[in-house]
Amino acid sequence: MKVKSIKATLHRFEVKVPLIRQPMHRRAVVCEVETSAGISGFGMTGAGFLPEAVCTALNREFLPVVKDMDARDREAIHEKVWWRLNQRSMTGVVSSALSALDTALWDIHGKHDGRSIAQLLGGARDWAPAYVTFGFPEYDRDQLVTAAKLQLRKGVKRLKMVVGVDKGGWREDAKRVRAVREAIGPDVELMMDANYKFNPVDARQLCRAIADCNLTWFEEPVYQNDTRALADLRRQVDIPLSAGQNEGHRWRLRELVLHQAVDILQPNVCYCGGYTEAQKVGHLAQAFNMPIANGGGWPLFNMHVMAGLMNGWRVEFHLDMQAVGEQMFIDPPGPVDNIVRIPKAPGLGLKPNRPMLRETLVRL
Repeated sequence: MKVKSIKATLHRFEVKVPLIRQPMHRRAVVCEVETSAGISGFGMTGAGFLPEAVCTALNREFLPVVKDMDARDREAIHEKVWWRLNQRSMTGVVSSALSALDTALWDIHGKHDGRSIAQLLGGARDWAPAYVTFGFPEYDRDQLVTAAKLQLRKGVKRLKMVVGVDKGGWREDAKRVRAVREAIGPDVELMMDANYKFNPVDARQLCRAIADCNLTWFEEPVYQNDTRALADLRRQVDIPLSAGQNEGHRWRLRELVLHQAVDILQPNVCYCGGYTEAQKVGHLAQAFNMPIANGGGWPLFNMHVMAGLMNGWRVEFHLDMQAVGEQMFIDPPGPVDNIVRIPKAPGLGLKPNRPMLRETLVRL
C-alpha cells in the first residue's frame, strides 16, 4: 500500500444552470494516487487558489515527501507534509494540495478495506440531508423567484441563495430574500450566503431587515471571516451564522469556535486538508455541541463527512458544482427526497469518467 505516484491535473468544465443562457465555466484540480498494491485513489480540490501552482506542488513537491509511505498512514503523511512543506501552517496552495492528496488516500483505504469513506469516518449514517444552492447573483429578482419555484416543483425543501454582491447593496438583498420567502412559503428552509462580502454594519442591517423571514443560516456574512466581527454580529442578530468552508486547516476553524463566532461550522474536505482534517474539526465541533454542514460545494466528496460523523448535517448541492460532478463521474448520486445516499461501493464510491476528464484537461 505504498504511495508510488501522484498525478495532478487541471480541468475546465462547461456547465449550464437554469435561466442563464451562457454556460458557466468551472475549474477543478484532480489528484490521482497509485500505490504498490495496484489500488488507486481519486481526490480533488477547487480551483480558487492558484490551481496551476497546486498541480505543480502535488506533482513536484509532495511526491518526493510522501513516496513509499503507506497510504493508510495519514497522520504520518500529514505530519511529514506539515514539517517539510508548511512549517508555519499557511493556507492556500499547500492546504489545497493536501486536501486533494488526502481525499485520494482515504479513497485508497476504503477500497482496500471494502468500506465507504463515510464508514471509515465513523459510519453514523449511510445518508445525509441535502440542500440546493439555486440563487445565483446573475439572476434579477424575478428570475430568482422563478429559479426557486423550479426547485420547489422538483420537491426540494431546502434552498440557499447568494447575497452581498448586488449593486443595490443590502437593501436589494433584503427585497430578494423576502421575494423568495414569499414565493416558497414558510415551510421550506431558506439560507443565504454572502461569501464574506459584507462589512459588519451592512450584514447587521440586512439581518434586521429580514428578521421575520425565518432563515436557517447566514453563511460567511463578513469580510475575511473575521472572528471578532462574526462574534459581535452573532450577539446582535437572531439568524444563526455559519462559516469555514474555505479555511485551510483546523486552527483557522478552531478560531471560529473559540470566539463563539458561529452556530454552524463548515469544514470542506476539498479545502481544509481533506478528510483527516475535517474529521478533527468535526470532533472539535462535537465537543462544543455544534453541528457541521457543507458549504463551498463539492457534495460528492463532502457527503461522506456529513454521513460519517454524528454531528454531520446538510450537504450542499450547489447547482454548478453538482453539474461538474455529473461530468467528472459516471452516474454519481444526487439528492432524492431531500437526502443523498452514500454509494455502496467502497472508498468514495465514485467511478471517474475518463473520456470527460481527457476532454476537459487543461494543458499546463
